[in-house]
Amino acid sequence: MRVIIAEDSVLLRDGLVRLLNSAGHTVVDAVGDAEQLLASVDKHHPDLAVIDVRMPPNFRDEGLRAALTLRELPEPPAVLVLSQYVEERYASELLSKGTSSVGYLLKDRVADVSDFLEALDRVGRGGTALDPEVVAQLLVRTRNDPLVQLTPREREVLALMAEGRSNAGIASALFVSDSAVAKHVNSIFAKLQLTTADNDHRRVLAVLRFLKP
Repeated sequence: MRVIIAEDSVLLRDGLVRLLNSAGHTVVDAVGDAEQLLASVDKHHPDLAVIDVRMPPNFRDEGLRAALTLRELPEPPAVLVLSQYVEERYASELLSKGTSSVGYLLKDRVADVSDFLEALDRVGRGGTALDPEVVAQLLVRTRNDPLVQLTPREREVLALMAEGRSNAGIASALFVSDSAVAKHVNSIFAKLQLTTADNDHRRVLAVLRFLKP
């Protein structure tokens, strides 16, 4: 996978370059601000961009706004956003642009190399990767939450779905059978009125329900 990294911290940027190259990916460029990121994507047409939320010059939402710009391209790269803290508004805005090829992880996640690489691969393949803490805070944040009808166990399953886990992965995390997870997932779809017509995206749509104002 061809990757561009946009991170203002030289140490973290260089560390990501080495990590991804050693994992078999090709880092075609590594830049320090959003303007350079957009120019680099236009030049290299990468498969995926790893982007810090806050970058120069103001260290507010430059990276997030660049990520949103990339998502609007005719052939957008997959986008994996890294943040020091949970930025609820940013996460909601990013996810509202689509349900595939997008991830939002806390930088602490990078410390767990295997989880980070798994999330990166999943996003690059068209999936979704959300940090569990992001999911938890968004669940608390939502008003008029349609998830109120879910049972505590169904909420646990939904949170793990938001991380991008398969039914088998959820079963392993909760120490239950695959069939039990399948029943919970189907119940979640029914309560959130997600029909079979939504098919491929129902798992992500279930997570996005609580992002709507």
